[in-house]
Amino acid sequence: MGLKAFLLLLPLAIGSVLGAVLLGPAGIPPGEALRALFHPAASPLQGLILWDIRLPRAILSFLVGAALALSGAVMQGMFHNPLASPYILGVAGGAAAGAAGVIAAGIRDIIPVPLGAFLGAIVAVVAVYRLGRGGRTGLGLVLAGVAVGSLLTALTSFMLFLAAGDRRLAEIIFWTMGSLGRADWPRVGLLSPTVGIGLLFLWVLGRRINALALGDEGARYLGVEPVRLRRLLLFWATLLTAASVFVAGTVGFVGLVVPHLVRLVVGPDHRALLPAAALGGGILLVWADALARVVLAPAELPVGIVTALIGGPFFLWLLRRRLR
Repeated sequence: MGLKAFLLLLPLAIGSVLGAVLLGPAGIPPGEALRALFHPAASPLQGLILWDIRLPRAILSFLVGAALALSGAVMQGMFHNPLASPYILGVAGGAAAGAAGVIAAGIRDIIPVPLGAFLGAIVAVVAVYRLGRGGRTGLGLVLAGVAVGSLLTALTSFMLFLAAGDRRLAEIIFWTMGSLGRADWPRVGLLSPTVGIGLLFLWVLGRRINALALGDEGARYLGVEPVRLRRLLLFWATLLTAASVFVAGTVGFVGLVVPHLVRLVVGPDHRALLPAAALGGGILLVWADALARVVLAPAELPVGIVTALIGGPFFLWLLRRRLR
């Protein structure tokens, strides 16, 4: 089932990226868009729109969705908690707060914004992990994530207040609401190896992640050291989340919704779940961003609002089911 799902999702992912390239406020007919995409010299203006604006944005949205879905799938498998995700556990909020802090303080020459995002995510995940008693209690972990996330949101709002009337205000708002409007090829080049290496590394660890479902004693019986493995998985989940926040700001609920939907199809085996979740997350965010671009055209809706409208009701349903 895992291979069949992958073979189904892969062409769907490619088709989604090409479909998103054809959509936009410029109103290029599909036939002309395809010609300009494969022969940009024949239509310089349309080729410029497609190759320098739409294509990097579609690819970047796919990579961000893949990174967040991967991170969510790893967190859910690591903590045995269906409510775990980069957004719910405060990791994305920590990355956004770290990046916003570097921008607000004007120290990006000393601490690069990506490093600030990564450090903020590390602080958030360590705080949630400690407050949630090391991930041993599912509900405690979620409550700790909500508390830390609220604190980080307040901190980011305070930095927004300090930056009022300053050019830094728009940049911090970008981090808090989530947007792919600044997509370009350098950002694609930054995120591509992170997602590719992360997916390969986590896929190799898939059998060990499966062993965590047996508990610490069961994992040790199979030759897996659970504490060391959790630390390694936390590092990769945090790195993927921080990298996605750096290029697109805070985009919520992708890491929560997609692993659940994919798990219904491929099952709980992480060797099949992780690649399928990456493809599913990329597909979801590609179309969420396309919707954000066209629903209020020529104005553009932040993609974080679209994913929240999709994921919010799903989270409430999942939380109600979990509490029952």
